[in-house]
Amino acid sequence: MVFVIFILAAILTVYASIKLSEYADVISEKTAMGGMMVGTLLLAGATSLPEVSTSFSAAAIGNADIAVGNMVGSNLFNLFILGAFDFILRKRRILDRASRDNIYTALLGLLLTVLVIMALWLRIDIQILGVGLDALIIAVSYIVGMVVINKLPSLDPVAEAAAEEEEEPDNPSATLSPKGAIIRFIIAALVILAAGTALSITGDEIAIITGIGSSFIGSFLIAAATSLPEAISVFVALRLSNVNMAVGAILGSNIFNMIILALSDPVYTEGTIIGNVSGASMIIALGVLVMSLLALYALIRKNSATVMTYALPSAIIVVVYFIASYLNFTY
Repeated sequence: MVFVIFILAAILTVYASIKLSEYADVISEKTAMGGMMVGTLLLAGATSLPEVSTSFSAAAIGNADIAVGNMVGSNLFNLFILGAFDFILRKRRILDRASRDNIYTALLGLLLTVLVIMALWLRIDIQILGVGLDALIIAVSYIVGMVVINKLPSLDPVAEAAAEEEEEPDNPSATLSPKGAIIRFIIAALVILAAGTALSITGDEIAIITGIGSSFIGSFLIAAATSLPEAISVFVALRLSNVNMAVGAILGSNIFNMIILALSDPVYTEGTIIGNVSGASMIIALGVLVMSLLALYALIRKNSATVMTYALPSAIIVVVYFIASYLNFTY
């Protein structure tokens, strides 16, 4: 029965994510917010709700490996999603067409990943008001980073319009008013949050039943399931030719996931949450670091001469994902 509930929750997540992306596209078209801003803030935050619910629930029941592994594993899977879509649709050169302002978000994600790796390596057992010092540093870095990004000048103010030049396919929700889209967006986000809670509870039971181990379950199975909103959102955004929303959703989700550590740490009663995870989380975090560097390079570089040279970074991202997953499984 637990497997059935897990699958049903995943299916519900997929459906809600499709509608979420349609509503987000309407918001980006009919309000002052562009595709990148909607993707980085609204869509990224909403699609990360399953990670929040999963990690928070896992921390509450004392399972640090799922709590942290889900967050780090979701970032790994998110970058895999970006790399896979970019490679499959390489002729469209998604990352070349995306706003260069995404570089700011990618840099912040890289910084937060380095902080997580340092926390996993140093294992600092210091708490302030019930929150681990390492989690607080990551949370503060996220907040400061977001404030700084909002004040930095645009790297290419015309990219938003350029990315949306091609004719957009029909959005089934296009007739909605901005207010109607926002209300439905919130409802879809709440559905995703509920499904994420179900994925967390059943995922922990699956770890016990199968004996595979919480670390692998957290960083692979649950991480992949809770990243379904990001995968579906990117697919729908690209189908609607909203490149900036697609790229912003992935990069924004990855930095938003980092704040989950600070939210989960207070409810974990057995010390600092990062200090009580297995070494397998380090493997995944290092994989995220390598993939983040490749994604950043793909955003910074100038236009490639051929399609294959353009697609090379994304191809390597996909390969790194499978290597990290295999090493985590055999750890």
